[in-house]
Amino acid sequence: MNRKGILTAALLAIFVAGSATSADAQKKRMRDYGIEYGIFKPGKYNAITDVAGVTVGQVTLENEGDMHTGVTAIIPHQGNIFKNKVPAAIYLGNAFGKLAGYSQVKELGNIETPIVLTNTLSIAAGLNGLITYTLQQPGNEKVKSVNAVVGETNDGELNNIRARYVTPEHVLEAISKAKGGPVEEGCVGAGTGTVCFSWKGGIGTSSRVLPKSLGGYTVGVLVQTNYGGILEIAGVEVGKKLNSYSYRKSVEAEAKTEEAKKGDGSCMIVVATDAPVDARLLERIAKRAFMGLSRTGSFASNGSGDYIIAFSTYEDNFVKNGKETHNTVVLDNDEMSPVFEATVEATAEALWNSLFAAHTTKGIDGNVIEELPVEKVVKMIKKEKGLK
Repeated sequence: MNRKGILTAALLAIFVAGSATSADAQKKRMRDYGIEYGIFKPGKYNAITDVAGVTVGQVTLENEGDMHTGVTAIIPHQGNIFKNKVPAAIYLGNAFGKLAGYSQVKELGNIETPIVLTNTLSIAAGLNGLITYTLQQPGNEKVKSVNAVVGETNDGELNNIRARYVTPEHVLEAISKAKGGPVEEGCVGAGTGTVCFSWKGGIGTSSRVLPKSLGGYTVGVLVQTNYGGILEIAGVEVGKKLNSYSYRKSVEAEAKTEEAKKGDGSCMIVVATDAPVDARLLERIAKRAFMGLSRTGSFASNGSGDYIIAFSTYEDNFVKNGKETHNTVVLDNDEMSPVFEATVEATAEALWNSLFAAHTTKGIDGNVIEELPVEKVVKMIKKEKGLK
């Protein structure tokens, strides 16, 4: 199929998928079942968009055959991001992946574009889309270098990843659709074709708001889940109880069912906060998000690309082009612990939400990935925790 044909099919897929993703958005999240996690309360939407100014846009490319992929774009603020760069850090939990833009963020401590998530072979499309977006922004007429940040996971088990359905136009569309408020989860955007703990994964999000006595800051997290391990939810060993976990066949010689994946895959985690922090403190925050990943049962296998991108929307710390000096305001190290706890909690819940929101998907070569048996899991958790 030529490029024009692929684009036409992709646009048709968006139309076809519209009703499915809308229905999926109405599925309950973990908290809706009465299962709460952590000590801090979520924000209004329990989403990354609870951090003021942050918006999310998604394009879903899906049909009944081999196309199950898409784009998720996270916009840090509503101004010219290239002219008003946000403090940022990227932590490599396990670097079996193709994250673009890492080295300059590591060197300079800021991000100058929206953050795009997609599939492994669409990194180039993500870069092209972000470069076009940045060059077209009013005030950027003389820009000749763009450090675009694009993360990925491999959705090749359900999606015909070699077809490279995602185009730069889809990236621009996702950015143009970005909005605040509730964020669609599950089989949407970059999570359309992903797999998590051998169940259907996807996009998930959550947030935490600190009490005023602890600063009142908000931490929001968005994830793209495509990893494995031994699933735990709110401290309950769900994977073992469902007899679906990494290395089961090796551990239980008598097992008659096919062994679950060995834990390989990837997970992209994006953390936003309005706390006054710089790149150094954001890297410390990103490390705590990795701890949230571990609470879900991940052990960061050899083949898992686990990346955390963290940024701050505290406006006084934006790196504004043309200024010779910058007066950065940062929290004292002793004030960071509540932010760390909020990050761990929001990350874990976002990861679980991606599973709760996803639906069974049939993809390329007839592969079928079942959705998490949510009702069964909820009963299991409530029984073990003594909840009604």
